Amino acid sequence: MYMNEVNDIQIVILAAGKGTRMGMEIPKVLVPFHGKPMIEYVTEACLHSGITNKPILVVGYGKELIMKHLGDKVSYIEQTEQLGTGHAVKVTQTGISSDIKHVLVLYGDQPAITGAMIANLAKTHIDSGKNLTMATVTVPDFDNWYQVFYSSFSRIIRDEKGIIIKGIEFKDANEEQKKIKELNPCYFCFKKDWLYEKLSEIKNENSQGEYYLTDLVGYAGIDQSIASVNISPEEALGVNTIEQLRELEKIIKKTD
Repeated sequence: MYMNEVNDIQIVILAAGKGTRMGMEIPKVLVPFHGKPMIEYVTEACLHSGITNKPILVVGYGKELIMKHLGDKVSYIEQTEQLGTGHAVKVTQTGISSDIKHVLVLYGDQPAITGAMIANLAKTHIDSGKNLTMATVTVPDFDNWYQVFYSSFSRIIRDEKGIIIKGIEFKDANEEQKKIKELNPCYFCFKKDWLYEKLSEIKNENSQGEYYLTDLVGYAGIDQSIASVNISPEEALGVNTIEQLRELEKIIKKTD
């Protein structure tokens, strides 16, 4: 990427969740992974990606602890109500500079992310000219350690030509759709103006009553304006429970 193109991208990291299933009082993103808070791996990957704008961290539960830990490494925007990932990104609109052209969205609880993956996602997005570029991951099955993907990831729906037309959350998928092995780890890069226009249109008519960021895949699919990059299963893994954390630590051997 040319330097001016890098300067056109704003990274947003979603980190407002409490992580109730972790069973800890501290914010989920501060839970240690190989002895270091998960959010540190994500912020370090952003630095290594070459994208120069300071990431924006969407905070909520335990925001003071997160802000004390990260200091001025990132900028902060608060999500006061937990209304879903779509809402979490929507609250960033007023905090993003007017000269930004693209928004790249990551999650604070996915410590296996790499700077190379972020850079590839960003470059593919700029080169494609599409409204949305997304990472996808394909697993061979849902057995052994791959079982963690089964209920935690939305499915990628393609048409007969192989073009991505939408994604569907596991909780809203039928039995046939649940068998799909191409999954959405929710790493996205959007054209900024398109992103915030469509975020105002998404509905919360789903089993959770939340505004899903993943619904935007369907909007972009209608216009056939989606590019994608394939990533490894390891890079896609996130953490929702202590059990998943321990399993991920076994799979990913981090060294400082």
